[in-house]
Amino acid sequence: MLHSPTKYDPKEQIWSGARQQGLYNEDLTVGQIIFRQLRREPQRIFQISHTDNTRLTRGQMLENACKMGAYLRGQKFAQETDIVGLMARNTTHVAAVAYGCLFNATPFHAVNPNLEEKTIRDLYNITKPRILCCDSQDYQKIKDIAEALGAIVLIVNGKIPQVASIPEILKTSLSPIYEPSEFAGGINRTMAILCSSGTTGTPKAVTISNSRKLFECHSYLSSNDVQYAPSTLDWLTGLISLVTAGVYGTVRLISSDMFSPGHFLEICEQHEISWCIMANSHVAMLANCPLTKAQKLRSLQHLLFAGGHCLVATLRKMQSFLHGQGILRNAYGLTELGALVSYNYDTQSKPEAVGRLMANIRVRIVDGSGQNLAVKGVGEILLHNGQPWSGYFGNPKATAEMQDPAGWFHTGDVGFFDEDNYLHIVERKKDMLKYLGMMYYPHEIEEVIAQMPDVSEVCVFGLWREQEGDAAAASVVLRPESRIKAFEVEAFVRDHITVPFKHLHGGVQIVQQLAKSANGKVNRSAVRKNYIKSCSSSSTT
Repeated sequence: MLHSPTKYDPKEQIWSGARQQGLYNEDLTVGQIIFRQLRREPQRIFQISHTDNTRLTRGQMLENACKMGAYLRGQKFAQETDIVGLMARNTTHVAAVAYGCLFNATPFHAVNPNLEEKTIRDLYNITKPRILCCDSQDYQKIKDIAEALGAIVLIVNGKIPQVASIPEILKTSLSPIYEPSEFAGGINRTMAILCSSGTTGTPKAVTISNSRKLFECHSYLSSNDVQYAPSTLDWLTGLISLVTAGVYGTVRLISSDMFSPGHFLEICEQHEISWCIMANSHVAMLANCPLTKAQKLRSLQHLLFAGGHCLVATLRKMQSFLHGQGILRNAYGLTELGALVSYNYDTQSKPEAVGRLMANIRVRIVDGSGQNLAVKGVGEILLHNGQPWSGYFGNPKATAEMQDPAGWFHTGDVGFFDEDNYLHIVERKKDMLKYLGMMYYPHEIEEVIAQMPDVSEVCVFGLWREQEGDAAAASVVLRPESRIKAFEVEAFVRDHITVPFKHLHGGVQIVQQLAKSANGKVNRSAVRKNYIKSCSSSSTT
């Protein structure tokens, strides 16, 4: 696979990925593309569920997805506003539900089943799905929401007495002449609705179109690949895995177990995973796990991670476990863009970069007044993909804040380009902190703490003080059998950072684990709250 070239226009001060012509007719939906792929070599294994111990061929997946599409057609689902709610784990029939929606051009609104009931209710009150699909274990969480919406509930995995299920739909007969729905300009129709990360507030309902950018950058995949992503379909990485498997005919490996290094090592060795995309924190967990051995990862050729920084020491350790052609790649993406923005194929020589731009992506780096900055200028990252976006469902105000009238997405991320046109992410704009009037970013301190051999994970945040501002504090996860103390971490930072305003004036806590989102992304706000709560508890005892 060739590295994507990135060009810089010094006059306009805009960086651009390579120009690439799409391979598919723009009237086709992603569902139509996947339908055609699944018809090829119908006896070939398409999906393996490690948890359910099931295997489905392409032909079986195609038949199941067509039955789901036919069911939706029978329910008169024809408009983009006819939505299916999907709140399910990665079990045998969740792909058939999603593909069936794609075949019928019915947007599915995927919500993580581990969210609190109030958040789930708020999200589905935005899109008002007519059908809600969930696992039996989450039925109590969804039934009142469904009743308030007047929605049908379908159980994806498990059984609930007198409640219809997906397996029952899959037992029905199918017309031999079934074909996916067709539309003019299918590429611009809403395909799915995902959730924003929620790390800066209540998640929003993000519309995703039938854009080819979701899968074209993974055209190196083939039917010989075994793909795995621990994410459920409410995350962009989970959707990318689902769509690329359908488009390129890979073997889709799924598991409903939460990510753990031991579980990943087991399934990687057993099923010979060749491609995986995971959260940056998962890479940290895997790299620092005593069970991790190169032999267990020998099949892994492409290990992608996204969602935030991965410390340099962790990257180097993780790469040492990958055999021969195994490559560790950092990816930077944006759910609202519905695609990856950049790929770093060179994490060894440029471990702090998120890479060069993907095809047809343009980027500006702007200062506080919106003026473009040149090479090494640090500012907010603005993105443009040249395609329409339907915005946040039911939230025009937030949509206007995210995308300006010229089509530029305002990411809220702060970064810069180096002289080799590699993009670097400094921090979330909202994560910027000030202490005694001096600005700093948490990751600057995290990188230093991560140099300590006993540290597995670290999260730095600010504790606001009226007179000084944001005092840096850290929650630190140690490697097994480590015995270092909090004061040693503070001393290490003092010895390795010369400017006092970046020292850990807020203190250090040694913790068992960091609070994370359902996708494994460290939730800095939640870590901070846990820190404050723990300090309050200690002061009262």
